[in-house]
Amino acid sequence: MNEPTSSDPRQERLRRLPAVDQLAGALAGEFSQAEAVSATRAVLHHRRSELLSGADDDPDLVARIRAQLRPSLARVLNATGVLLHTNLGRAPLPASAIEALNETAAGYSNLELDLGAGVRGSRNTHLRSLLTELTGAEDAVVVNNGAAAVLLAVAAVAAGRAVVVSRGQLVEIGGGFRIPEVLAQAGIPLIEVGTTNRTRLSDYAQALTQLDDGVILRVHQSNFRTVGFVGDVPIESLCSLGTAVIDDVGSGVLAAGSPDLRDEPAVRRSVAAGAALVCFSGDKLLGGPQAGVLVGRAEAIAACSAHPLARALRIGRLPLAALAATLALYRDPERAMREIPVLSMLTVDRDILDRRAQQLAEAIGGTVVETVSRVGGGALPLLELKGPAVRIDQPGLERIALAAALRSADPPLIARVSDGAVLLDPRTLADTELGLAARVVTSVLSPE
Repeated sequence: MNEPTSSDPRQERLRRLPAVDQLAGALAGEFSQAEAVSATRAVLHHRRSELLSGADDDPDLVARIRAQLRPSLARVLNATGVLLHTNLGRAPLPASAIEALNETAAGYSNLELDLGAGVRGSRNTHLRSLLTELTGAEDAVVVNNGAAAVLLAVAAVAAGRAVVVSRGQLVEIGGGFRIPEVLAQAGIPLIEVGTTNRTRLSDYAQALTQLDDGVILRVHQSNFRTVGFVGDVPIESLCSLGTAVIDDVGSGVLAAGSPDLRDEPAVRRSVAAGAALVCFSGDKLLGGPQAGVLVGRAEAIAACSAHPLARALRIGRLPLAALAATLALYRDPERAMREIPVLSMLTVDRDILDRRAQQLAEAIGGTVVETVSRVGGGALPLLELKGPAVRIDQPGLERIALAAALRSADPPLIARVSDGAVLLDPRTLADTELGLAARVVTSVLSPE
């Protein structure tokens, strides 16, 4: 970047920049002087870089400083109708998990302390008994996300052995996470069997006979489905082949009884079939915090726990506390369906949705229309959740601009732009959020 000369117009724009004290003083009463000065210096440094690069705009520097001082991670109102919106943090936590988070965050905890013996313990102790109780597994270990669970599983159990995978399961999930690349990172040879649409038990058996030793990896098609002339092998049949099976079931369905969940593999079924390891996420249909869960045979879990990656991928104390509280709700299936937000949104009665939509429409002058919500988050991609939404019509305000204005509000309201209109879906707005959502819309449509 060239420095400006005395005749360079950039030099004059640099001279006109306000002093640090002048800008920081404009925020007196909102923030402490030390906070304001620190943020002001950062904003001015960035502005100088812009001017040296040729910028000729005239931004509101005080607004920039104020934005610098506010946390960038903020609570938003989700009116998109996508239950597990990855961009919005996936599953909202149940009240008991939030309470557990607050309790654990308030001070120290016995994260890795055996209170009885007074010696170092394992953080997995706090989840092991719950997970084995709920899934029927012999043992369990938890890491920081679902992708990490798959990586640790193949690295620990398939170490030195080839992994056999159906071609129809060489999937890519969000963020470019691809199964072949995971195996490559773990240094594991990949053996592809079958075809994209049909894989038979004999395909696996034939591949295993050509190996000295091998492991089967089964990957659920979590974010897509193949339909038509298709076929795959049930987990029970795979486990009958006499080799270790790692089953990545994706969403972690522990709830039973809801027909909406029938297309997602149940964790308990894979454990009962004899899978060495079953991997799933904590923040999808399980309804908890970001986490990767591995349950299964004791020797396979021991291999995972002893692997060097286990420490690098371990779960923190706050998501651990939230996950434990979420899992505890599954001891009472009816309570789980009622109190875990993602399950409640999935199964909410139509009359409740209609009431929410009508209440919101009356408050903002919108129109109730029929729409379709989605589960999102790489789960149940074909499921259409029909219900009402509130359409916002504002003459003179283009829909993209309106959606942007709602996102810029306090708190941000995330709407869906569909069929040429801005829609607010009440399925992903709790009853306690309707009034706040209405105030946000009103403030945008009728600013003072």
